Amino acid sequence: MTLQISQRGKQYLQTARTLLRTAQTMTDEMVVSQLKALADDYERRAEKASLADAAKALARSAAVVEPEW
Repeated sequence: MTLQISQRGKQYLQTARTLLRTAQTMTDEMVVSQLKALADDYERRAEKASLADAAKALARSAAVVEPEW
């Protein structure tokens, strides 16, 4: 099973890519390492957001399929 990246996850990944591109232009290694750490954090957030969004979508679809009596 492959996980679809949610829109929110895509936005986090876009931010991570932007941070990494910015890091490539820096000469200060301290700033570079901080930007890379931020990019890693945003990649983790993308994964978590996509998992959470998928779980919410699954719960919504299950609620539609099985109405409460």
